[in-house]
Amino acid sequence: MKITIVAGARPNFMKIAPIIRAIKEHNNEGPQIEFRLVHTGQHYDKKMSDDFFEQLRIPQPDNNLGVGSGTQAAQTAAIMVGFEKELQENRPDLVLVVGDVTSTMACAITAKKLCIDVAHVEAGIRSGDLTMPEEINRIVTDSITDIFFTTTQEASQNLEASGKTADSIYFVGNTMIDTLFQNLQNLQAPAWWNEEEFTSKEYFLVTLHRPANVDDMNNLVNLLQNIMKGTSPSRVIFPVHPRTKKVIDQSGYAHPDLYLTDPLPYLEFLYLVKNAKAVITDSGGITEETTVLSVPCMTLRNSTERPETITIGSNELVGTDPVKLVPFLVKVNEGKWKKNSIPELWDGHTSERIVKIIADRYQ
Repeated sequence: MKITIVAGARPNFMKIAPIIRAIKEHNNEGPQIEFRLVHTGQHYDKKMSDDFFEQLRIPQPDNNLGVGSGTQAAQTAAIMVGFEKELQENRPDLVLVVGDVTSTMACAITAKKLCIDVAHVEAGIRSGDLTMPEEINRIVTDSITDIFFTTTQEASQNLEASGKTADSIYFVGNTMIDTLFQNLQNLQAPAWWNEEEFTSKEYFLVTLHRPANVDDMNNLVNLLQNIMKGTSPSRVIFPVHPRTKKVIDQSGYAHPDLYLTDPLPYLEFLYLVKNAKAVITDSGGITEETTVLSVPCMTLRNSTERPETITIGSNELVGTDPVKLVPFLVKVNEGKWKKNSIPELWDGHTSERIVKIIADRYQ
């Protein structure tokens, strides 16, 4: 059989790497699965894309659509035009999309309009917040998908509640956790770690990227001021996107304990997560990694599509008011953070289960 695997943005790369590895292992023992890897180019900066391919040993894409930046509509349109041409020239039996970025939705729509089956890895997760572009991407993708691979039983239940049949839904676990387990022994300290005299469990790690948090200068400065006040006397590492760095530079905000760095490759970034005293973030995927690594995590959002990271894991939903961080930071500093466990089937073997299911269905 022939599969086209789609990756477009940084979160996707961590999810496809173990699937490709599992396909290669499958091909050593059974009927061949041919795959083409298509990179939409939604994330095109080397630090956001190329470094991940190198470190996670992802093969070079068979096709890079090179769509680059743009508005939601412009990006979606460019991806669909490029991906339609790719599918017309190299028609597969199945298109596999992962996550919830613009590429996920755009490629799913394009494939279905050409009557090609679509499998969605990380299907069924919901935040209930339609102001998030990712939530719209999830809903649209899952409305037309043929095979659903879910990270939790709750995600499977979301799909069943929307009318999807049980025989199309497979609870398999989390491929991003496969990548984490496969790379734990390869983590690397950033080049500046020793020079800047950072120490394990003595710093906080911050990641912010959602427009509501970073696009408005006054809001971002207020957020950083509250973070720095609440984390004192610890230092704070903030790998910051170039677009957000411009906002910070324009504001003139600086703090002696705030260390800004460029976006980091996977192995360096995960090193910072693993060794952090705690993580403050507005990302969803990072809350999964902190849960498995048992690192306290505070999410600056009003909703989450990953409730298991709160009910089972090490994450807490703070909200968008930075003042509400204070009691959570007190718990971290006093060593009173909640105990956590790892969700069911987040065991490092999700990709093997996915490939076996695909092989059984199509061969």
